[in-house]
Amino acid sequence: MSEQQQQAKSQERAAEVEIAVSKMLRIGVVLAGLVIVVGLVLFLVTGDSGYPGDTYPTNLPDIVQGMLQLKSVAIIEVGLILLILTPVFRVFVSMLAFIHEKDYRFVLISIFVLVILVISFVLGKVGA
Repeated sequence: MSEQQQQAKSQERAAEVEIAVSKMLRIGVVLAGLVIVVGLVLFLVTGDSGYPGDTYPTNLPDIVQGMLQLKSVAIIEVGLILLILTPVFRVFVSMLAFIHEKDYRFVLISIFVLVILVISFVLGKVGA
């Protein structure tokens, strides 16, 4: 196979990965939006957040439990978590694509970005 054919094939694979990633991002945003809308509609119909006073769940187990109990605020929070995780998942998928392409420079960059994201989540949790 000539160098031009290899380069064309590599560009074709890169385009396929970009299309897959863009579809994944769209699906993630739409899914998150739908979950948020379901929680909002439930809140507007019932007029109740599902929690007493101004309280709401602040950790993942309580949010999941509230969602399973169909508490509107917990459902909205699940939608927000999905929205936050969508670009994180994109970085992870990109890292896997770079591993497949053996582009280790971008693998390292992706790992660095993931580490920064994890650190920001941990620091955000500690600061809350």
